[in-house]
Amino acid sequence: MSRKSKRPRGGKSTATKADIRVAVSQDIPGGKAAQHAWEVSGVCAILVFLVFAVFGQTIGYGFVNFDDHSYIYQNPVISKGLSLAGIRWAFTHIVVGNWHPLTTIVHMLDCQLYGLWAGGHHLTNVLLHAGCAVLLFLVLREMTGALLRSAFVAALFAIHPLRVESVAWVSELKDVLSGLFFMLTLWAYVRYARGPRSRGRIMMVMVWFALGLMSKPMLVTVPFVLLLLDFWPLDRLQRWSQLPALLKEKAALFALTALSCVATVMAQQRAIQQVKDSSLPVRLDNALVAYVVYLGKLIWPSHLVVLYPLIKGGPPVWQAIGGFVLLAGLTAATFLLRRRHPYFLVGWLWYLGMLVPVIGILQVGRQAYADRYTYLPEIGLCIAGVWAAADWAGRNWNRRMLLGAAGTVILAALAIAACVQTTMWRDSETLWTHALESNPENVVARITLGFYYYEAGRPDMAIAEYGAALRIDPTLVEGHTDLGNALLKEGRTDKAVSQYREAMRIDPGYADAHYNLANVLLKTGSTGEAIAEYLETVRLEPSNADAHGGLGNALFQAGRTQEAIAQYGEACKINPEDAIAHVDLGVALCQQGRVSDGIAEYREALRINPAIEEAHANLGVALFEQGHADEAMAEYRLALQIGPNDMKTHGLLATALLRQGNIAGAIAQLEKALELQPADIGTENSLAWLLATAPQSSLRNGSAAVELATRASESTGGNDPRILRTLAAAYAQAGLYSNAAQTGRKALQLARAQGQSNLVNTLQQEINLYEAGHPFGESR
Repeated sequence: MSRKSKRPRGGKSTATKADIRVAVSQDIPGGKAAQHAWEVSGVCAILVFLVFAVFGQTIGYGFVNFDDHSYIYQNPVISKGLSLAGIRWAFTHIVVGNWHPLTTIVHMLDCQLYGLWAGGHHLTNVLLHAGCAVLLFLVLREMTGALLRSAFVAALFAIHPLRVESVAWVSELKDVLSGLFFMLTLWAYVRYARGPRSRGRIMMVMVWFALGLMSKPMLVTVPFVLLLLDFWPLDRLQRWSQLPALLKEKAALFALTALSCVATVMAQQRAIQQVKDSSLPVRLDNALVAYVVYLGKLIWPSHLVVLYPLIKGGPPVWQAIGGFVLLAGLTAATFLLRRRHPYFLVGWLWYLGMLVPVIGILQVGRQAYADRYTYLPEIGLCIAGVWAAADWAGRNWNRRMLLGAAGTVILAALAIAACVQTTMWRDSETLWTHALESNPENVVARITLGFYYYEAGRPDMAIAEYGAALRIDPTLVEGHTDLGNALLKEGRTDKAVSQYREAMRIDPGYADAHYNLANVLLKTGSTGEAIAEYLETVRLEPSNADAHGGLGNALFQAGRTQEAIAQYGEACKINPEDAIAHVDLGVALCQQGRVSDGIAEYREALRINPAIEEAHANLGVALFEQGHADEAMAEYRLALQIGPNDMKTHGLLATALLRQGNIAGAIAQLEKALELQPADIGTENSLAWLLATAPQSSLRNGSAAVELATRASESTGGNDPRILRTLAAAYAQAGLYSNAAQTGRKALQLARAQGQSNLVNTLQQEINLYEAGHPFGESR
């Protein structure tokens, strides 16, 4: 790379360090020696306006069912907002196969500010993207002194349709957040390179870079980008002999890159496709084609969809060869032009290099390529293209006018295309339907659209989509498992089980199939088989909190309470914010007589999520057991505020009211419970007893008691002495003493046969009362 220190750069301008600091006269469409602050401010305002004009519509959109649930609305840690515990969790946990704690913390902050209003989360993305565009303009102008060229590059970046995925998708907060720190890293580096090269300034570069890596590890190539900027426009790399010193000053940045790479590979182990799924030659072929595809979509952004599926066996060989020839040719051309037009080499290597982490050599996920991956890499191409166009125009007035008009048309066309593309993200159904219109063979789109229908309560539509996906690829284990879930929702249990078993046959190591099959087996009473499937699930996925919780439920049903407690404890350890696991643990502890420990678990569950009806009800039971009737009733009432139609809780509240002597209140609760479940024998018997025996005569209703107790007795075949006792008391309250005595004697005979001595003595006394013509509770 040895060359003279003075050489033409940027067309007619030269590239000495002094020249870089002055405005270039061949800017688009013209330049001045000194730019006024109002011009810079005006450009910034226009960039913000353009971003909101295109992407502001997303503030009215919702979440989509593509990672948004895992990142936000179904993630109990993130959705509860920002806290010190949450920040610790962000640094110690992997979210959706990624370790990006800063992104996780910003999601928490969004939840703190907006709750689960999706518009607020979209607003954050739009604001961050606007910030990226403004900073890109300011950094380019600082590096090159070219206002209009920098403004046009920033405008292309701001509104290109390829930006839609990064901005309109809430889960891609990591793109715009890391983009912001990328721009700040460049800004800090320019200050370091142009000013006093102090330790403080290089530390500032490291800080912004580290924050960027903790937002999205795709920034690992930033040190190489800085080396490119050293070549042009910073002009710090004129000879090969200068390279060692430049590398040395970036040693700490390369160390951060290495650490981030290790952390990313460890975090994404499960997501990385195994060699058997995609061989290295196939991945290399796909990478070559992807580079060309991204280049084409930059120039002509059509048929943009949320996911471009991998082609089984890779792309056709001719495409890979063609891609290699094109890339090699362009690389050679930019190298040959490096002296007169260095921006070609810098922009091209910027593009090639920044895509390396996501180009598919190390395959993560099922996409062949993705629009979001171009967020930062294609800035290099935009720089090269804009600078080349400006040099072509030079001082020629006609060319400059033509270039200005063309630039205006291009920006307008891109803005319109981006606006239309953004509407595809308004909801999940639109997003995936659009993807299938572009490629009906997109199995991931069919599976995810099916999942949308499943969650929307349309299992028939879900089954249709899952079936279509499996016709395309019968070996898709996720398809069989999801189809099983949809069939189960329709009550077709046997067919659901068949789908789970088929998924397990295709891939015995697919944990979700074992887990879902275990859930079905547990619900259908096959507890032993369910335990075996849960055990296999936790063997395959030891960190699966739901599987440990399910295993705990199965063991609890099997009477193995101590083992169940251990599994619930493991689930809580893996996910301390799993409120249901704490509730289940509380139930098991209370079952073992550890009521105080159970109460502590119920309270922890309610701290995590105060809206869990079961936790309030169970806490009420435990408090009642410890003699805290008032607190118990308060919990029952909170449970009924959440779930007013829970018959069991009405019954529990009735018992507590009865203990306090509030017979009227107990009767009202039992009547409500019976409205909710008219055929419940226990509720019918309890209500009949109160209506027949209430101390206050105003609360008694003999005829209603007879009707209720008769129904309850008929439901048990007339063989339950306790219900017959209630019926006898009801007859007596209704004045039918002969029927009361006769029914009492039948109850007495059954009680003796069943060895219920206490009931025998009680019934004998009550029969004597009825034979004497007195109702229950009245002295003879």
